[in-house]
Amino acid sequence: AMSKSAVKISSDLLSNPLCEQEPGFLEMVTAFDTAMKRMDSFNQEKVSTGLGEEGETRVFSSVFPSLNMAVKRREQTLQDYKRLQSKVEKYEEKERTGPVLAKLHQ
Repeated sequence: AMSKSAVKISSDLLSNPLCEQEPGFLEMVTAFDTAMKRMDSFNQEKVSTGLGEEGETRVFSSVFPSLNMAVKRREQTLQDYKRLQSKVEKYEEKERTGPVLAKLHQ
């Protein structure tokens, strides 16, 4: 789905009137479109060989390395959030004494 979306975006960019006005932009968008179509073709090949969505994510991550880092940061942040949320829930269940309220506020 990601590579299909990327192909759609690149196709939409090619139909942008700015491509007709700016040869440099047209060249850049054409290169992007070609890359996205190649990536989609590669992904379709991997899906047919059984790698499925995991293979597509790997390919997309290799094309856009910052995506891989963002996914890792998101997963780490999500784990931190869940850990802290469980701590908050534990403190909310305890009797509301001074130290417990301080920890809860913290």
